[in-house]
Amino acid sequence: MGKVVVLGSLNVDLVASVERHPGPGETILADGSLHRFAGGKGGNQAVAAAAAGAEVAMVAAVGTDDGGQAYVARLRTRGIDVSAVRTSETQPTGQAWITVDDEGENAIVVIPGANAEVTADNLSALAGLGAGDVLLMQLEVPVRTVAAAARLAHGAGARVVVNAAPYAALPHDVVALADPLVVNEHEALQLADSDLTPSSLLVTFGAAGCTWDGSRHNGIPVDGADVVDTTGAGDAFCGALAAALAAGADRDEAVRAASQAGADAVRHRGAQLDPEL
Repeated sequence: MGKVVVLGSLNVDLVASVERHPGPGETILADGSLHRFAGGKGGNQAVAAAAAGAEVAMVAAVGTDDGGQAYVARLRTRGIDVSAVRTSETQPTGQAWITVDDEGENAIVVIPGANAEVTADNLSALAGLGAGDVLLMQLEVPVRTVAAAARLAHGAGARVVVNAAPYAALPHDVVALADPLVVNEHEALQLADSDLTPSSLLVTFGAAGCTWDGSRHNGIPVDGADVVDTTGAGDAFCGALAAALAAGADRDEAVRAASQAGADAVRHRGAQLDPEL
């Protein structure tokens, strides 16, 4: 069984529940109190991969603030190797401001903070990667760092999985290395408008399932009454996908595991299970 190295963001999520999302220039009152959760696509995916049984190492950055230090401790208690998580002396831990409406849909604004300081100098954790291992990345850290990591991991024989979210243009060779490049339906439209051609493309459609290089995979139904919060469902999918691939699963098996993790994720508040910091 291979290991999963996750290169990505660690954010403190500040979450408020609202009846509906406000329109431009509109102010509405939240329902209840503000919650502080562990989030960030990198952290979410690392926790999901570990929950799926993978050996996981995290490459990231946090600030010296209480939220960032609590997050690192949280990852450690979940068995995730945090030796490559650096502490920035100049930037606070990244934050995400999230509103969740009564339908469970979310709107998110991300402040990168220390995530912007994840650089190629932080990639020592990739030195031990080899055949059977998986490098999983997203785009809440600098694209140049993602590109450098992809090239290093591929050169070592590891599988590179890139979740192109939030969407940003990647170098052509990095897109070609991704196996797969994972996007949702909105990001897929942006990709289609670019001149980038992935060698392997997985497009997710929420509850409707996904396609992987054109092959359709059905989603796992979740009753509307059971949907609490869709925040992090895509991250749960990606983390479980990487764990399954590292365990040697084929595409069908990996997608089934990923889809189950995504379906489970919408049943609880916050991007991670028991997410309070």
